[in-house]
Amino acid sequence: MSLSDPVSGQAGGGLGISHGPDRAGGRSGCAQSLLFVTNVAWFFISHRLALARGAIAAGLTVHLASDVEDEAEIAAVSQEGIKFHRLRVVRSGLNPIDEMKCILELRRVMLHVHPAIVHNVTSKPVIYGSWVARALKTPGVVNAISGFGHVYGSGTGRLLLRGLMDRAYARALAPQNVRVIVQNNEDRAEVLRICPQARERVHLIQGSGVDLNVFKEWSEVAGTPTVLLPARLLREKGIYEFAAAAAELRRTGLAARFVLAGRLDPANRGALSAQQIHDLCSASGMQWLGDCKDMPRLYRESHIVCLPSYYREGVPKVLLEACACGRPVVTTDTPGCRDVVRAEQNGLLVPPRDSSALAAAIRQLVIDPQRRKRMGAQARILAEREFGVERVVERHVEIYRGLLGPTLLA
Repeated sequence: MSLSDPVSGQAGGGLGISHGPDRAGGRSGCAQSLLFVTNVAWFFISHRLALARGAIAAGLTVHLASDVEDEAEIAAVSQEGIKFHRLRVVRSGLNPIDEMKCILELRRVMLHVHPAIVHNVTSKPVIYGSWVARALKTPGVVNAISGFGHVYGSGTGRLLLRGLMDRAYARALAPQNVRVIVQNNEDRAEVLRICPQARERVHLIQGSGVDLNVFKEWSEVAGTPTVLLPARLLREKGIYEFAAAAAELRRTGLAARFVLAGRLDPANRGALSAQQIHDLCSASGMQWLGDCKDMPRLYRESHIVCLPSYYREGVPKVLLEACACGRPVVTTDTPGCRDVVRAEQNGLLVPPRDSSALAAAIRQLVIDPQRRKRMGAQARILAEREFGVERVVERHVEIYRGLLGPTLLA
């Protein structure tokens, strides 16, 4: 499928924007409606719900267009006062029929909601949401690039697709009514390479933030040190490297537990199957806990948090949570990950895809509890200074206010 703009027409003309009543008897348009567009609702709940609450508190009517993996996600969104719209998104692949269906569904949603601002999150929503919003003359667009993903990783085999993505992103980011949010400096540089005219419209906000009242600083629990990897079960998150490091350290007799906590994500091209995870656990001695809902408890019962990702991350939320809970971090020296860790202060950085270096770093912290505690204390200080969710929400509301004008969101 070509990634050139498939949506054409003029608002009120070829695309026929309706300003008639909606199903509830009100107007389909609202001068202060905000429409989030994401791939899947569980990601919105995990990473953007606090932002939606802040937008509601600021006076916006909030809508979400996304796909779901579990129908319970719809109820979870709706009970927050957010109006949900089902959007079929195939996260991996570019089947022309599937992609056009997604674009047309999104067009129908926008015609119904008539939002003042569309806030697109991740690549397909950013590209498709921007195309539709431009065609419908939506007043404001916020494009959040939370990492550039596997396409912008290393590998010459991705150059053709990367070129197509560059052109699609450039078209999405170019209009003057578009604001771009990135989470790290490398992604900011990537945006400016792709679309230099966006320079004055790019905002750097480090991650989704963390609720410091929920993710509290905890003293270490007694017992064998536990090393936790909390992540979706994708190859690029460093699952194999973590298993290899666990196996190496267990062979040397190191007393430590290695725990993997995360959901399967079969829609992702880098997904590992349940059988593959079970095989890795059998070979390495690590334990898989599945998809854990009580993340604060999980961090409280751990001693070290590890994320050996070689994915083009934005800023991983799990690392912000680990810092808030006072846990030292071992992660890779890659964009997004290194933005959370101040080397030798609140954690250690290792080269990506290097299980031996990962094992060596983990060993240092397992055998030195005082060092862990010092790093954990520094991690909490860093979280309080830079990663609180209130700060993130305020920055986003400022961007919305700038798009809507000084008389709105007063």
